[in-house]
Amino acid sequence: MSKKNPVSQRTRTNWLVATAVFGGAFVSAVTGVYFLYLPSGGYMGGRNPWYGVTILFDRHTWDDLHTWGGVAMIAAVVIHLALHWNWVEAMARRMAKAARGQAGRMSTRGRLNLAVDAVIALSFLVCALSGLYFLFTPSGSGAELAAPRILFSRTAWDMLHTWSAVVLMIAAGFHIAIHWKWIVKVGANLFAQLRRPAQREESAPALRRSPTG
Repeated sequence: MSKKNPVSQRTRTNWLVATAVFGGAFVSAVTGVYFLYLPSGGYMGGRNPWYGVTILFDRHTWDDLHTWGGVAMIAAVVIHLALHWNWVEAMARRMAKAARGQAGRMSTRGRLNLAVDAVIALSFLVCALSGLYFLFTPSGSGAELAAPRILFSRTAWDMLHTWSAVVLMIAAGFHIAIHWKWIVKVGANLFAQLRRPAQREESAPALRRSPTG
């Protein structure tokens, strides 16, 4: 890449979309941990010692952050898949050939990356579908009875949502570790490219004030 344009438009788009995925996932994860450790059940002085405790926001705000963080993550993942669909198709064909013994061996890093991506895809699908179930079904007291039974009970959907999210966070951690050098390199180049116009604007007044002879 040249110094004038160190980051291509495609690479910049991929980095920004990946950042959006991470941002939505981070908000969903933090708020999910909040609900995991601060359940709504219980009563003052009873089996839930955190009953009525406010941490930064009220429970309704935490719920909104969890919901819309998840929606943002799903939207960003859809864009991410669209940008990398050719890669997805190519890897699917390669896996099919490998299953028939018609493909060459992949490198250890390639196999690890593929396995992590497969776990991310499966856990994300379960987490997203269960999240959409809760988004479009009744909540609050009596929700277990009022919510429609779609394949599973509401409690089962809740378990699927919780544990698929845990698996997704662990797999995402491995994914970030595998691609960390790319993330740092592209991020540094992108920010350097964004700073360059500002530096030119700061130097322009000095040039205008310099003597012309």
